[in-house]
Amino acid sequence: DVVARRAVLIVDHVNLNHEKGRHDLLKAFYFDLLGLTADPRKAENIGKGKKTLWANAGIAQLHLPEGAPNAQPLDGRLTLAYASLDRFDAARLEAAEAALAGTKFQIRRSPDGFDVVCPWGTPVSLKEDPEAADPRGAQPGDAGDALHIVDIALHVDRKADLAGVKRFYTKVMGVPAADATLIAGELLVLKIGPAQTLTFLKKPMGKAAHADLGEDDDGLPTNGGIHISMYVDDLGACYDAADALGLAFVNYRFKRRAHTKEEALDQCMFRVVDVVDPDAPEVGPIVQVEHEIRSTKKVDGSKYKSCPLREV
Repeated sequence: DVVARRAVLIVDHVNLNHEKGRHDLLKAFYFDLLGLTADPRKAENIGKGKKTLWANAGIAQLHLPEGAPNAQPLDGRLTLAYASLDRFDAARLEAAEAALAGTKFQIRRSPDGFDVVCPWGTPVSLKEDPEAADPRGAQPGDAGDALHIVDIALHVDRKADLAGVKRFYTKVMGVPAADATLIAGELLVLKIGPAQTLTFLKKPMGKAAHADLGEDDDGLPTNGGIHISMYVDDLGACYDAADALGLAFVNYRFKRRAHTKEEALDQCMFRVVDVVDPDAPEVGPIVQVEHEIRSTKKVDGSKYKSCPLREV
């Protein structure tokens, strides 16, 4: 079954720009308050106070590069799960309030735990779920209190056709139809792996904004906005489905680039920005959000080095 072979296995990271030079705020929010851990591959940048940090939550992580110079908060919501919410005691919350004073940081109780807002405006829900850890693997380094990024919710415009988004994920990305639930045309929930969902929901007010499309100094296409990264079973089949709709995108912001299927297989990745209805691609993008679509394996069959799954 071609669709099953290119199923999405995991959303392994979300890439969010933060304010240039404010690694102190990143540390205070993501590490000291939320209990994510610094990925050892980028941990030295905390001390340097510049460049990208990676913040781990079990098998998933956040990539936190510097903006140029501004942050771009997520137009949606992240949900983190914990075995216990006991870490969020009065002393820790007071320390966060002090360290993050003067930013957009907020925290309040919710029925499931806490709703917080990062220093630059990204909403994050914190909930208790001891079963949330994905047993298939983990990111490098020490384990932290955050077990997993269990949901990535992205806004779409009020008039967006979520049925078309559902068809994109089932027909192009290979998400099984049984794992794609559309509720009243307002909410689309995609089950990704054993303990994670990717959600699209209509924005209450205003237009959804995830992409920041432009050009580099040579006139080549870039996207400075957020992106989500995901691993698929069959990168070649996924590329074929996307390329047939003219969706393959090269972002010259990054060094790894795939202009063809052969380059995608060699690089173990390609990118898509436009989410279209495969039954009506002529209508244009329903939502624009960059997808970094990755292979678990290299061309020679060995595991791709960054894949957090233990077995592929």
